[in-house]
Amino acid sequence: MSEILNTVIEKVKKSNAALCKFITANDTGSTGGHQCGYHVSKEAWSLFLDVEPVRGNNIDKPIRIRWQNDFDTDSRFKYYGVGTRNEYRITRFGKGFPFLNDENVGDLLIFARFDKDYYEAFVLQTDDDIDNFFSYFNLSYDKTNQIIDVNQAVQPEQRLLLLIYEFVARYSDFPDTRVMATGARACYNEANALLPRNIISKPDDILLGWIDTEYTLFRYMEEKVYSDILVKPFKDIESFVSMANEVLNRRKSRAGKSLEHHLADIFTHNELLFEEQVITEENKKPDFIFPNGKCYHNLSFPGELLTVLGAKTTCKDRWRQVLNEADRADDKYLFTLQQGISSNQLKEMRDYNLHLVVPHKYLTSFPAEFRAEINDLSSFINIVKNRQSKMPKHFLIS
Repeated sequence: MSEILNTVIEKVKKSNAALCKFITANDTGSTGGHQCGYHVSKEAWSLFLDVEPVRGNNIDKPIRIRWQNDFDTDSRFKYYGVGTRNEYRITRFGKGFPFLNDENVGDLLIFARFDKDYYEAFVLQTDDDIDNFFSYFNLSYDKTNQIIDVNQAVQPEQRLLLLIYEFVARYSDFPDTRVMATGARACYNEANALLPRNIISKPDDILLGWIDTEYTLFRYMEEKVYSDILVKPFKDIESFVSMANEVLNRRKSRAGKSLEHHLADIFTHNELLFEEQVITEENKKPDFIFPNGKCYHNLSFPGELLTVLGAKTTCKDRWRQVLNEADRADDKYLFTLQQGISSNQLKEMRDYNLHLVVPHKYLTSFPAEFRAEINDLSSFINIVKNRQSKMPKHFLIS
């Protein structure tokens, strides 16, 4: 989470009461109305007043507001109840106030009360910060402009665990790897209130979140499936070894396949053309070919627009397997979760035109002199997008 979002969450948790609302064109005066200032819903009157106002009266209450932990305004909370009007507004922010312009429409405004006449206010301006604020306090987007019930705040981690329990409860045995990976993504996305744009904008972080969630989900699934077996004694050593091997082999198989499934979903969200497990020379099967096998086998398709990607959880001893999986591609890419590889091996990879792709946060675990040559997932996606933008039109497949 961003620094400002962390601050907002902590302030709301410590406040006496708080509300959030999207800044509207009506607030900024962009609609041409005669009154500007933040409109406050009738349901939120108690954030500012001890007694609910009565129609026929106007109320003008001075309040002090600290904005973004940075500056203060001596503002007014007003109730307009005379004549046909019946509304609440916060007004008077002084010249040069930065959060009541047309550019602020759509930003999220948060008010937190700390004393009878003292408030702290924040404006969240990025999609990620707004999404994460709603997720943290378990708020629906259509339930803004009212008092926040802090007691309803459920941590994403708590929601994630509940969703994992629900998934595991649906199965009596291990589902196949694709179902397991899909379930992990669904749990993580729902727990963190992710939108498709989040997956597109932060593929490195999202991928690691999916993988971590699937490890947790798989662990709970193991406990459920093997619970009856583990409480009974094994009849002999061979039975014990057989069971241990089954568990280990299932773990290794799942880890490798799930990485491919998660990468495929990232690529799909980013609208890349790709195909998995295409048969190439000598019956080899690279994990991913961009754009697809048909283009790969069509010798008139420009070789420089082909991209081949292998996916291996670790690659210290297995990176060479990728080198001969697709002869038409001069340089190949390998995505790995490996955190750090020796300089000698990285030099060898460079000599073979093999380019590593790793989650962004892992880049610092590699020798400094090689980091510029290593792609994170986001930059790899951009490489493929650039190549696919240059594809001859007659190769585009709907």
